[in-house]
Amino acid sequence: MSFFKKIFSSEKKETLDKGLEKSKTSFFNKLNKAVAGKSKVDDDVLDNLEEILVTSDVGVNTTLKVIERIEARVAKDKYLGTSELNQILREEIAGLLSETNSGEATEFTIPETKKPHVIMVVGVNGVGKTTTIGKLAYQLKKQGLNVVLGAADTFRAAAIDQLQVWADRVDIPIVKQSMGSDPASVAFDALQSGVSQNADVVIIDTAGRLHNKVNLMNELTKVKRVMQKVVDDAPHDVLLVLDGSTGQNAFEQAKQFTAATEVTSLAVTKLDGTAKGGVVIGISDEFQIPVKYIGVGEGIEDLQVFNKYEFVDSFFK
Repeated sequence: MSFFKKIFSSEKKETLDKGLEKSKTSFFNKLNKAVAGKSKVDDDVLDNLEEILVTSDVGVNTTLKVIERIEARVAKDKYLGTSELNQILREEIAGLLSETNSGEATEFTIPETKKPHVIMVVGVNGVGKTTTIGKLAYQLKKQGLNVVLGAADTFRAAAIDQLQVWADRVDIPIVKQSMGSDPASVAFDALQSGVSQNADVVIIDTAGRLHNKVNLMNELTKVKRVMQKVVDDAPHDVLLVLDGSTGQNAFEQAKQFTAATEVTSLAVTKLDGTAKGGVVIGISDEFQIPVKYIGVGEGIEDLQVFNKYEFVDSFFK
């Protein structure tokens, strides 16, 4: 299979490799124990591999698909050595993700449609939502795009302050009101500001509460409805931010949010500090929603466009 070719710059690839180091080390420590003393991929090896993938937070459904694909390879090739297992995993997981996730983007771009392109960002508190917005704004500005931020997470004063810090750091305008203001009103003002400034992108932060799904749904629906008074088809992207270090909890949050609102893309953060990087493979496969961005470090450049081939290549290298 010819999935793997050099796509990322060496610097970007190095950052990705480093960000996945803990996940990779944990996975291969388990895999090496599982195949110790074995020369061929047999039922025992496959059983152990299944357990390793599940405990690496790849998820049960995705794990079963991967095992089925490897079983088919074993049946077809009659003999597969354990020394080949790593390459087979890379190929079969990349193949699996190719079937369910379109796009091989490597750079931060927005569709060339009418301006402004409106991104509404959702996710529970603590997942790195505001940091992701700041880093995304920085990357889009680097592409020469005019960006406006809207601080519509008015439930916490800290959320507004944190977004202001990022706006100052990246040197882009922010629209905000006081804590407790109507989030839809902030979103409305942010879009009006974006239109008047001829902005290319408006990014709206929203409240990260999930304790009452009905309230969340109502609030996000209202924000959307009010935004459409300014830009009739806004938002163009509803980006859900998930904390990769929470493993299976990230799956659960994805289920909750996709039930509460229409999510169109995902960002998975904090992969550098965890051994649970396999969660990206599972989430990318299980939800019919593209993973658009991944966070692989604390630096401002460490938000990357998710490229499934580069990710799998780094994870299993």
